[in-house]
Amino acid sequence: MLCCLVGLAGCNNGKISEKKPNNTVVDFKKQLVIFDFEKNNYSDNINTINASTKLVEQSGNHKLQVNLYSKSHTESDFEFVNPQGWDWQAIGNFALAIDIQNPNSASTHIYVKTTDKSGKSQTRSVVVPGHSENTYYIELKGANLNINSGIRSNPPSWHSGYTPIIYRGGQKNIDVSSIVKVSLGVKGLLEDKRFLIDNLRLIKPTNFDVNYLKGLVDEFGQNAKLNFINKVTSTEQLLVISQKEQAQLQAQPLQGRSKFSGWKNGPQLKATGYFRTEKYKGKWSLVDPEGYLYFSTGIDNVRMANTSTITGYDFDQSYIKQREAGDLTPEDSLGLNPASVAAWPTRYQSSKLRAEMFNWLPKQDDPLADNYGYRREVHSGAIKKGETFSFYRANLERKYQTHNNNELMKQWQKTTVNRMLSWGFTSFGNWIEEQYYHTKKLPYFANAWIIGNFKTVSSGNDYWSPLPDPFDPLFVDRADVTLAKVAQQVKNSPWCVGVFIDNEKSWGMMNSDTTRYGIAINTLKNNAKNSPTKAEFVLLMKNKYSKISKLNKAWNTTLSSWDEFAEGVTLTQFNDHVNTDLSAMLFHYANQYFAVVDEAITKHLPNQLNMGARFADWGMTPEIRAASAAHVDVMSYNYYREGLNQEFWEFLSDIDMPSIIGEFHNGALDSGLLNPGLIHTQSQQERGSKYQNYMNSVIDNPYFVGAHWFQYIDSPLTGRAYDGENYNVGFVNVADIPYEPLVNAAKNVNKSLYERRYRNDKN
Repeated sequence: MLCCLVGLAGCNNGKISEKKPNNTVVDFKKQLVIFDFEKNNYSDNINTINASTKLVEQSGNHKLQVNLYSKSHTESDFEFVNPQGWDWQAIGNFALAIDIQNPNSASTHIYVKTTDKSGKSQTRSVVVPGHSENTYYIELKGANLNINSGIRSNPPSWHSGYTPIIYRGGQKNIDVSSIVKVSLGVKGLLEDKRFLIDNLRLIKPTNFDVNYLKGLVDEFGQNAKLNFINKVTSTEQLLVISQKEQAQLQAQPLQGRSKFSGWKNGPQLKATGYFRTEKYKGKWSLVDPEGYLYFSTGIDNVRMANTSTITGYDFDQSYIKQREAGDLTPEDSLGLNPASVAAWPTRYQSSKLRAEMFNWLPKQDDPLADNYGYRREVHSGAIKKGETFSFYRANLERKYQTHNNNELMKQWQKTTVNRMLSWGFTSFGNWIEEQYYHTKKLPYFANAWIIGNFKTVSSGNDYWSPLPDPFDPLFVDRADVTLAKVAQQVKNSPWCVGVFIDNEKSWGMMNSDTTRYGIAINTLKNNAKNSPTKAEFVLLMKNKYSKISKLNKAWNTTLSSWDEFAEGVTLTQFNDHVNTDLSAMLFHYANQYFAVVDEAITKHLPNQLNMGARFADWGMTPEIRAASAAHVDVMSYNYYREGLNQEFWEFLSDIDMPSIIGEFHNGALDSGLLNPGLIHTQSQQERGSKYQNYMNSVIDNPYFVGAHWFQYIDSPLTGRAYDGENYNVGFVNVADIPYEPLVNAAKNVNKSLYERRYRNDKN
């Protein structure tokens, strides 16, 4: 049970009062209250952004009604602010709680950001179900905040009837002695929202579960502590479910589709034998190899690489080094089991915390031990390397009653392809196993990661990795080698629509000049002798200003020479001239990147489309988009929202290019997983309705030629080995059982896809 701290009642705008006001007994919900809205004493502490607030009365109780104008704005927020800072340090372990009532029929996915006086903040999110009234809380101080479990969001550590707001990013530990802002808002919605809030207050844990991270996972990789639909309890049950599904699958495209899943009932345009783009009656379109209009719907990440989780065990490093000399890679190495006869005696527990999450892992002589693997490095997690296990692959072995890898992969491939066709998808999305490239059943997209020891630059963010220096000759070589390898895999197949390059690079963010122009600002600090991009920036400025005195005048700097400029410049002041030049540098940098990549694609895959670099909505700028548009065939974006909000996408008309959504998803907690994903819904049923809303917003947009869901399979319950991602975002769960409401929604969208997209354009 969560309760407020007895004896510390009455919060003002600064310190916590040590006395109960008027020495009265204070009601449970009224202890440590920051705002209860019974008095008009809050207005100076409220800010709104694309929103409005007003007091309303319900049965004698006052609440704050919040109206969010989210249909016409990308973001809508309201904020509790206190410039002096709320001091909650003396309370000990505690959470910030708030009552939220949602009178709407649909759920609302709310983002919550808490900020201290130094500017450090943490971001969380939660879904507020339709027609609901609940209490939600943020743990701001407690032992759980200091535990690195290797899971994106842990199970609740406090037993209560309240709903935890899931940690999303930023600093888990902020300065609770000086909290200056608590903001709540929404992003990327297709409709306005309204909800009521009450009793912003502090609460304390009285029932901490010391075993909340122990015994999480059963033998099928499911949540051992919860019950949910399609939870498997035996192999026999899994076989019955599989047999029923197999009887319903088909092996050909929907009626009215071409060989390549284009719109056979629509007009037939020029056929080139490969996919191409064309603007047809004011709408950008893909055209399939036979000349039929084509819209790409599909699912990403149909592969085994992200199905493994870190087990908490490792092996003697001399053995690992032997394997590294052979075929181990940083990726999960399934089927290359380090837990072999030679390795098993050296196996040891490297993380007690991780190891105790599992109720079962196979012994050395268990046939399912072939689902162990190894990861030499992780992006983030409790440990930096170690043994992995794929419960998903183990469940496939149970389901198909085979431990032969070739037979298993054939069965998995057949079922997956038939699912895609039966569900009406017109393609696979990005990141599919190479074995799917030549089924000649469904179009697909290839992917290229350009990696190597070339020089890099920094945007100041570099979440996934630093950015390449495209002026480094080694980058040019690596791009050529990478695309040559992709060409070998594709074999000039007409089933390959195109190739995506890299993914979600941190090109820059639009929240300030320093983040927008971060690549240029950080590169200017470098010495041109060691940075090819910096050398290019020097030439760019020399060509514009000729004399350093002219640059000094424009930039308000005191550089003595171009040599000093080349050695390194740290900018501390910005003006219009500086920003104009930084913008030019940023475009120059990006233009080189996309030109190098396009040249390699044209050389090695002349018949496939250049699908771009899959921009994250948080990591792109106008300069980057303009540079990309000059070279790619299709602009690609990963956009995790509830739909295509008009305000955010206003730039599409300026670029006027065919565009595609590379990633989107949603999830819910009724799956047994601990994290819904980046977009929250209240149930599996609502996952389906939200999917339809998103897809229809894409289909109705004249610039888009497709959208791909991320991903095929749920993340592991205890987090994927690479970075702990543990989302309910699959079309199928860890037992390879489809989520029926989501599948039915996809069927409905795909069945009417072309008729909705082109309406009466059959001729």
